[in-house]
Amino acid sequence: MKHKTFLFDFDGTLVDSMPTFVGLMLRILDENGIAYGDDIVKTITPLGLMGTARHFIGMGLDMAEDDIVALMGKYALHEYLNNIPAKEHVADVLSTLKEQGARLNVLTASPHITLDPCLKRLGLYDLFDNVWSCDDFATTKADPEIYHMVASKLGMAESDILFFDDNLGACTTAKEAGMMVCGVYDKSSEEYTAELKAATDYYIKDFSDIKNAGIA
Repeated sequence: MKHKTFLFDFDGTLVDSMPTFVGLMLRILDENGIAYGDDIVKTITPLGLMGTARHFIGMGLDMAEDDIVALMGKYALHEYLNNIPAKEHVADVLSTLKEQGARLNVLTASPHITLDPCLKRLGLYDLFDNVWSCDDFATTKADPEIYHMVASKLGMAESDILFFDDNLGACTTAKEAGMMVCGVYDKSSEEYTAELKAATDYYIKDFSDIKNAGIA
C-alpha cells in the first residue's frame, strides 16, 4: 500500500451532503434578506458552523453567533440523522482500505451532533480511528495549524498523511501545511475542478478511482 494513513473530509467527500448543507446555510441569509455573491459556497464550506456564523455576521446578519449556530443545527439535524447518503463506493473502498491495514481518520467542519450519528447510520463510524470536527481544534480547515495539530495527534509527519477533500481552499491549505492531498470531485465544486487538480497530488472523480490513481 503506497499510503497508510488517510484523513478524510466529510461533507462532499464521504457523504453527498453539500446541496443540503449549503441550502441550509443560505436559507438563513435568505430569511434575513442578506445578499451574497456566487463565491459564497467556496467561502463558507471550510469554515464550520461557528466560522460560517461569524462570516454571516460580517456580511450584516444581525444575530448572535450562538443563535446562528443553533439555527443551523436545527435545520441540519433532521437531514443528517435521516436522509443524507454516503457517496457511491465509499463504504466498500473504506472497508477494503481498513482490511489492508490503513489508518482512517476524519477531519470535517461539521459538528459532532450531526457528524457522528450520520456516520453511524451509514455504518461507517467504526471504520475510523479518529473522527474529528474542526470544533475539536477550535479553528477551521482554512487555518494551516489544524493540519499540524492533526499530525501531532497521529504522531506522524504531515507528509505521511494523505488528506482527501472536495474543497479547493481546504486542499490548498493542507498542501501548504505539508500533507499529501487528493482532490475529490463534488458537484458543488465542479467549477473549480481544474484548479483542484492543479493544487493536489491526486484527483478522484469517484472513490472507486483510489486504486487506479495509484493511491492504494
